[in-house]
Amino acid sequence: MDIDLPEIVAEVTAQFQRYEKALVSNDVAVLGELFRNDARTLRYGISENLYGHGEISAFRAARPPAGLMRRTARTVISTYGRDTAVASTLFYRDSAPGRVGRQMQTWVRFPEGWRIVAAHVSVIDEPQGPPA
Repeated sequence: MDIDLPEIVAEVTAQFQRYEKALVSNDVAVLGELFRNDARTLRYGISENLYGHGEISAFRAARPPAGLMRRTARTVISTYGRDTAVASTLFYRDSAPGRVGRQMQTWVRFPEGWRIVAAHVSVIDEPQGPPA
């Protein structure tokens, strides 16, 4: 299996950046497009567990558009073959000093393009000291 083929990493990175832009601008249409429209698609959020594209879309539609700005750090895009990838990032919000968010997404290439099939978001206190 080919791991981290540069052209595949570039494709997934572009989709990840598209997701980030849609997230902070509350572009619900793009966010809905990027999650696989399937009952098996999952998103475990900070305070919600969403099963299926319908629940994910309903959550996005109901979410207030304020306070979504964030900055990311230590983003890692890992690809496995030409059709599977994992995107992992840390994120920070000015509204939550001393806290760090963690986000992981599993991306799969389908005929309609790259789609998120599983996502997990959590927030912890910012670790003190150098990274382990």
